[in-house]
Amino acid sequence: MIFSLSLLTSAVFSQQSDWKIPASAPLLTRWAHDVDPKNPLPEYPRPQMVRSEWLSLNGLWKYSGITEKDSLGRERKLNGAILVPFPIESALSGVMKHAHHLLYDRTFEIPEKWADRRVLLHFGAVDWETQVHVNGKLVGSHRGGYDPFFFDITDALKTRGVQRILVSISDPTDTGDQPRGKQVLKPGGIWYTPSTGIWQTVWLEPVPQTYITGIRIIPDVDASQFRLTASVSESKRTSISVKILKNGQTVSSASGLAGKEFVVSVPSPLLWSPDNPFLYDLRIEAVQNDKTIDAVESYSGLRKIEVAKDERGIKRIFLNGKETFMTGPLDQGFWPDGIYTAPTDEALRYDIEITKKLGFNMARKHVKVEPERWYYWTDKLGLLVWQDMPSANNKTPEGKKQFEIELERLIETHENHPSIIMWVVFNEGWGQYDTERLTAWVKQTDPTRLVNNASGGADKNVGDVNDIHNYPKPKSLPSEPTRAVVLGEFGGLGLAVEGHTWQKEHWGYQGMKSSEQLTLKYESFLQTVYGLRDDAGLCAAVYTQTTDVEVECNGLLTYDRALIKPDPDRIARVNRGDFTTVPPPPILREVVPTSQKQPQTWRYTFVQPQEGWVNREFDDSQWQSGPGGLGTKKTPGAVVGTEWTGSDIWIRRIFSIENADSDSLAFFLHHDEDAEIYLNGSLAAAETGWTSEYELVEIGKKARVAIRNGENIIAVHCRQTGGGQYIDVGIVRIEQPKGR
Repeated sequence: MIFSLSLLTSAVFSQQSDWKIPASAPLLTRWAHDVDPKNPLPEYPRPQMVRSEWLSLNGLWKYSGITEKDSLGRERKLNGAILVPFPIESALSGVMKHAHHLLYDRTFEIPEKWADRRVLLHFGAVDWETQVHVNGKLVGSHRGGYDPFFFDITDALKTRGVQRILVSISDPTDTGDQPRGKQVLKPGGIWYTPSTGIWQTVWLEPVPQTYITGIRIIPDVDASQFRLTASVSESKRTSISVKILKNGQTVSSASGLAGKEFVVSVPSPLLWSPDNPFLYDLRIEAVQNDKTIDAVESYSGLRKIEVAKDERGIKRIFLNGKETFMTGPLDQGFWPDGIYTAPTDEALRYDIEITKKLGFNMARKHVKVEPERWYYWTDKLGLLVWQDMPSANNKTPEGKKQFEIELERLIETHENHPSIIMWVVFNEGWGQYDTERLTAWVKQTDPTRLVNNASGGADKNVGDVNDIHNYPKPKSLPSEPTRAVVLGEFGGLGLAVEGHTWQKEHWGYQGMKSSEQLTLKYESFLQTVYGLRDDAGLCAAVYTQTTDVEVECNGLLTYDRALIKPDPDRIARVNRGDFTTVPPPPILREVVPTSQKQPQTWRYTFVQPQEGWVNREFDDSQWQSGPGGLGTKKTPGAVVGTEWTGSDIWIRRIFSIENADSDSLAFFLHHDEDAEIYLNGSLAAAETGWTSEYELVEIGKKARVAIRNGENIIAVHCRQTGGGQYIDVGIVRIEQPKGR
């Protein structure tokens, strides 16, 4: 809901008002203290269409949270201070509270030298519905949480002196049907804190009466040229002149009519790639009667992305005619201090730099759209981007219409970035509908990029790739005759680092006990990934994830970006496919079999047993008996022999062993969720969370000593809190390959 602001009044807000990060902020990055409340995020916000004059309106604004029923036909004082452009829920806003409805208020003055020009008021992004008044006059409204928009406010400005902006915002978060990504009112698990209100830069820009409103730059590698279209604000006959510069020197120029596509040739072209992210500078001028009336600076890179057959006839992804295997992280784009908004441009750049340092050549931007400067850094530093459309519920006709409006805006406002090489329409079936139609529309709108119809969702056999998700281990679908096969998500190895977590509670898809264990497991996963590339035709793999996010501790970095959890050099080597320093995997010899291949008999009970149930001499004759594994069908990776549907299960099994060399023994375990394992009455392992496959688990030192030749007892308690459930365990002997 949008409110009328024409009757609101307030005093000029002092830029000296107190602002500080709340003491209750759960976690901060090192850049939080670099934020200048007088001029936060001062960098030019639109690097692909630069004008020399502009005025940032970032800084301290007044605000008030209001309800839908508030009467606004009276004077209202908005005395709260909020730091724009940080969302109200963030620590950097200085507020750190949620509000469904917000009023923002600030004053400004127009520079005298702008007097004879139009003045545009820009918003990088506001979540979600926005209405703007300037000096009591409505200048425009907007719906959409991720796309930039602007209003011409010239006619609402006073001739001189103090001007006033009032911004009304309404954001239903997950109670609405609009695109929102992972924002929810009750965060937990894979769902995170919302970002209500202004969350990208607000700024003013002077322009002539007829000015360039937008540019479209399409690289054409085959023809060694850019195809360019520039639109202008008025329909008067206007020509467009373009110069292409290489390292500051003009190498080509061309001209055409405004609103019409024309080509600019590039002699001896340098192609853009992650290894050589070369960018050409562009100067674009609007000309009337042989006079330049407006000019903008831009840039672009020449690159080509396509799916084609390799020498074996397998469909692969090719960049600039060269087969390119992509490895990259799932990048959520959340910050502990700014939520949706990075504290500084340096912080924004750091995420791309560290992604490159870890040996990745791509990132999947997950159900979020970043500020333009994030894509500027991916262009400049050289990182391929899969761009997701932020997900929505899409339960109503109005919701679906809005989804398609914002999908179109996503493409229109980001299609000039050479780093973006794929559009992802849906993620994991979230709000998925009309997949075939929407995928075809995206491909028709932008035929220069790949289109992913549903990453990990219901594949409809359309688009350029077939995208599977699998946790934690990598997996591939069989190669296809018309599309490339990619692994859109895998991994999720969790490691919480004390002092660097959002809160005490945390989780991961598979828990790791140390940096070394995480590094070793990651190395083994990437060995599998590259094996799938060679054997199954896999073309890309996306690891979950760049950083921890709130209670989700699956990141390669902590949420505050203070620590890289695994060994970065080893991670970088295997991401690039270098396994020369990685030892071959050990050989596993089955000692106590699991029920994977053949059911094994267990004693079990769903009722809390008496004390001593873990010991060899305990009488379990009153327990039930049945084949393993024990759980519910359709639990990932489960082979169910006996159904278990309750919250707890206790199981026991006697096994015999010869040559009980405990140092070489390990459990082979599949659990969903928490499992405690005892050997001959001694606690041997305690695993939290869940797995989707059988995994090696170390046997504790005390329990190793308790293993003896002959008969032994293994006893397990597994507890389930939600979702599927499963428990099965065996023991293997680990043998090192010869020559290791």
